[in-house]
Amino acid sequence: MAHIPAWKTFRRTQDLTVLIAGLIYAGAAVHAFGRLPGEAARLMQHTLLWPAGFMAMSLLIPLVVAQLRRPLASYVWSTYQAGFGQTVGSILGGVALLGGAAAFMYWQIAGAATGGRPLVGVFCGYAAGIGILAAQAALVRVLERHPDVKKQIEV
Repeated sequence: MAHIPAWKTFRRTQDLTVLIAGLIYAGAAVHAFGRLPGEAARLMQHTLLWPAGFMAMSLLIPLVVAQLRRPLASYVWSTYQAGFGQTVGSILGGVALLGGAAAFMYWQIAGAATGGRPLVGVFCGYAAGIGILAAQAALVRVLERHPDVKKQIEV
């Protein structure tokens, strides 16, 4: 059955948010390799290895643990009902948040390049955020199969 346009837009916004966040992360990692001193193995650990674990945990745990999945699915449904991802204002707000996170990462990379603290925390935190965004996008598909939700989103 076909979905109503508002649900299609919401689902597409969820997917694009994960994609854009991933692209920002990839750009920051490439930027870090070009700017930070140190051996490649250490940079690999700080920008890819450790963050991958955080991303996997923040993606899988909410999808596997029912006590976390239910409230997150409820949150996803309530954001849909509130109109998030369906209006220009909410989409621009989401883009602004992603832009702010990107600016923070690049600022942290610049600080680390001039002798600041290690970046593993920034990359791990951002990767965990991407994992949560991906879990939300996955829960959109789960919600589509719920009988009460189906009644409201199908044409």
